[in-house]
Amino acid sequence: MTTFSQPDPGGEPAIHIETRGERSVAAYSLSGTVFTGDIRAPVVLPEPSQVPSPAELHNLPRPVQASFMGRSRELRKLEEAVRAGHGPATQVVTQAVAGLGGIGKSMLALHYAHAHRREYSATWWVAAQSPDTITASLANLARRLLPRWDTSSFPDDDLATWALAWLQQHPGWLLVFDNATHPDHLAPYLAQATSGACLITSRLATGWRRVTPRPLLRLDVLPIRPATRLLLHLAERGTAPEERSQARVLAKELGCFPLALTHAGVYIARIQTTFAGYCDLFRAQPKKVFSSAGDPDTITIARTWRITLDVLADRHPYAVGLLRVLAWLGPDRLARDVVTGNLLDAAEINDGIAHLADFSMITLDEYSITTHRLVQALARTPDPDDPHRQASDIDHACDLAAAVLAQAIPDGSGGVAEWPRWRALQPHIEAHITHRRSRDDTPDTAFVLHATADFLLGQGQVAQAIAYGERALTARTDLYGPDARATLVSRGNLANAYQAAGDIGRAMALLEQTLEDSERLLGSDHQTTLASRNNLARAYEAAGDLGRAIPLFEQVLEDHERVLGPDHQDTPACRNNLAHAYRSAGNLSRAIPLFRQTIANAERVLGPDHPQTLASRNNLANTYAEAGDLKQAISLFEHVLKDRERVLGPDHVATLSSRNNLAGALLQAGDLSRATRLYTQTLKDRERLLGPNHPHTLNSRNNLANAYQEAGDLERATRLFEQTLEDRERVLGPDHPDTLGSRSNLASAYRSAGDLDRAAPLFEQLLAHVERVLGPDNPGTLNSRNNLAGVWLRAGDVGRAIRLYEQILRDRERVLGPDHPDTLTSRNNLANAYFLLGDLNRAIRLSEQTVADSERVLGPDHPRTLAARNNLAGAWVLAGDPAKGVRLFAQSVAVAERVLGPDHPDTLTYRTYLANAYKAMGDPG
Repeated sequence: MTTFSQPDPGGEPAIHIETRGERSVAAYSLSGTVFTGDIRAPVVLPEPSQVPSPAELHNLPRPVQASFMGRSRELRKLEEAVRAGHGPATQVVTQAVAGLGGIGKSMLALHYAHAHRREYSATWWVAAQSPDTITASLANLARRLLPRWDTSSFPDDDLATWALAWLQQHPGWLLVFDNATHPDHLAPYLAQATSGACLITSRLATGWRRVTPRPLLRLDVLPIRPATRLLLHLAERGTAPEERSQARVLAKELGCFPLALTHAGVYIARIQTTFAGYCDLFRAQPKKVFSSAGDPDTITIARTWRITLDVLADRHPYAVGLLRVLAWLGPDRLARDVVTGNLLDAAEINDGIAHLADFSMITLDEYSITTHRLVQALARTPDPDDPHRQASDIDHACDLAAAVLAQAIPDGSGGVAEWPRWRALQPHIEAHITHRRSRDDTPDTAFVLHATADFLLGQGQVAQAIAYGERALTARTDLYGPDARATLVSRGNLANAYQAAGDIGRAMALLEQTLEDSERLLGSDHQTTLASRNNLARAYEAAGDLGRAIPLFEQVLEDHERVLGPDHQDTPACRNNLAHAYRSAGNLSRAIPLFRQTIANAERVLGPDHPQTLASRNNLANTYAEAGDLKQAISLFEHVLKDRERVLGPDHVATLSSRNNLAGALLQAGDLSRATRLYTQTLKDRERLLGPNHPHTLNSRNNLANAYQEAGDLERATRLFEQTLEDRERVLGPDHPDTLGSRSNLASAYRSAGDLDRAAPLFEQLLAHVERVLGPDNPGTLNSRNNLAGVWLRAGDVGRAIRLYEQILRDRERVLGPDHPDTLTSRNNLANAYFLLGDLNRAIRLSEQTVADSERVLGPDHPRTLAARNNLAGAWVLAGDPAKGVRLFAQSVAVAERVLGPDHPDTLTYRTYLANAYKAMGDPG
């Protein structure tokens, strides 16, 4: 609190000023600008090599000595195994320990780590249940090493990468990967590790040879004497012969299983019963719990937990029901607010959680709940003889878990701010969907499936999105029938996922069916029908069928303006889609005015800073670039980027797209240095925010390779193209259009490097592939055919190239129309081939036609017009009329200097051609 009095110079009573609260501020009078609060400066992490290792760095939990009784022999085995693995200083020792859940693997690893942590430069415990938990644990290592840096703005992926780099620079560490579920989850991290030791615990007993040559260390049940001592200690009993004898009998009955012993000891101490009494209760339970498993150890655990559940049911019946609900969610790090939301009684839940934690049925911290997998398996398995595991109760708990997930799903627009919540929910959604029978899906399950499919699609996880979308559609069809609106919406969303996967034919078939059903059931003017019509038009455009796409987009826009009105918030998007289709068709004279109209309407209806308005502005900039108006394109891209950074933030996916688009325009304008820097930054940002396998990240990698190729760095370009192709084949599949594009880019890089022996076969294979996947008339197929002709031409097989160029020209005139930019390019390519063949008359006639058409369609200053004019000039020089060639070359140079700039690579090339033409005239100056 701040208090003071300020006397008034005019003799008036003093003014009393008082503020309350920590870090409060008071002032009598102020001038200028005053800021209060914390101001954060941008954080740049230091180089890992510059950060020393703190003394005895570790994050090990405290060991429980009692739970470790009887493990000294296993500890010695582990010490010997790790010691035997040590070799050169650069070697990593990796040792895996496996055994059934609850056997004591983690406790063994923990005691080893504590006993030897002073021998290591750092000892770090990594929760290895999933790639996400591994990343989070390594991120926490980075945070520990960087106490003076504010790492709150860095995602876990970046911090984990930094931590791995730090480990590479600081040898002699120990990482304990606890409770690993699969060797593949660890392989990426172990591949980067150097000069240290890795200890792995897992229930999985196979597959570890993939990550370590060391023999697996298997952990078994305790010997009888240590098991008896453990029971006596946990039950807080003495060592009287009778007590010891009863404890020994109980230990045998429990199979000397550490987890069962721990539960029994805690129960006996808490309830103050006897070993014999517990043993009698235990023997009274059913002999088989998991009858299908046939695993005596598992049976022992189930019997033990039955007794604990009986006590819980007496003391807090809600706790047992809550445990059944938890059994249908993921085992690790379930946010407490998921189960304490509006759907359930928060007070009852918190009390039930506390009771479950008391009896070690769950592990609890301030924010999350962890439930052992075996506890979950038991609670999900019906047993008619167990009052806690009746089939009807388990089914009800499963339905309740679906409802809990449904109410926990973010209800916003799906923006970046919702991603952390979604990512925290994903493991629990996946666990629920995996364990639940699809035939039992409820409306809540269908909603969760539908919403998760949408999120996964936005994250670029297309295969998972399709799997969830297919099950959502099946569930809604079964629940509501094929004609319900919810079913139609799920069908449309699944079609969008098929389209994203490159399965355009399947997407179109599903969208056509959806549109037909929507028109029949909801009417042609219903908003769901309008959305279906728009989605189908987008699929036609993606398939290159602009003849069907454009009329349908025109109908969609007309319908929106008629039904919803020109000022409805969805109408600008329809206008934008139609303008985009015009651009795809090469009809820039219609696309540009429509984009401008779209922007004006969006600014009036939605506001100048609305994301849709910014998207339309971005699309107009793209169209300017395609029209060859690079100055206007770059200027508009720069403005859109600034606006998106201001409105959406620097890390929003749309902002990253703007940065990528600006880099593309700069590359087209010949500003290779700036374009490369911007592409590099965008790639790093997308890897950090979206992950290395997101389609947008793969696009950035491809674009950076293009920039390297344009800059003449063919070695780096080829390596990056090869990596991108490999990644796209793995992530998207071999038939995805982006994968086919990567294959084409790699072949082009080989061609640019003069490696025609590799380029030609790759183009030939690609053409056969795209004809099968996309069809013979798809624009992508025509492009592949054009690229193959170019390789044949460069290889000197001019006749073969000309025949293919002639076929491509006919196909493009038929499919795209005579004035499409790609058709004009085909005409120019064919003229160039005639030129190389020596057929100058045909070359000149076709070049003159191409120049005239390009000037009429694209304008005299378009880069494609310049290229056509350049070819015509060269033909005149070779035909013996260098004066005509000089005039045309001079015109090209003047236009290039004005449009592209004096230093653009194309300008320099045209200047060289002009000089050569002067020499041909006998004018060396």
